[in-house]
Formats: sequence, C-alpha cells, structure tokens
Amino acid sequence: MNRFEGSGFREAKIRYLDGDYQILTPGSYVVCAMTGAQIPVDELRYWSVARQEPYVDCAASLEADKRAGMLPNQTRG
Repeated sequence: MNRFEGSGFREAKIRYLDGDYQILTPGSYVVCAMTGAQIPVDELRYWSVARQEPYVDCAASLEADKRAGMLPNQTRG
C-alpha cells in the first residue's frame, strides 16, 4: 500500500510517544511545526513528546528545542 491509499490525502492526527507514535486519525501526512512542510507519515522520524509536534528533519527539531529553551547552556572552553 502506498502513502495515498487507504488513508486518503489528508492530515493524520498523531499522539507522539517515546520512540513511537499512535495514529489517532488516519491520514497520509503531518505538518512540521517549524517549517509548515508536509511530512509523509511513513517518513516521520522527528517529533517532540513534550510539545506533541512533528518536525521535517533534525535541524527543525533542534531549532524547536532552542526556541523552547530545552538545550543546556553551552560555554566555550
């Protein structure tokens, strides 16, 4: 089955868990919380459990963590 069969071309509703996710409403994609890009569900790799947000890639996930103040302060040595 490809990404367009069965679930239709619509946004999925997902609950993000540690290392996994639960599809609440079937769909073919979710929308990146940082970029607004559509992410095919079968390509979803990055999300925040705390914020319940998906991200298109590692860079978007990192930027979301920065904005949320989730990264420790880094000092140069």
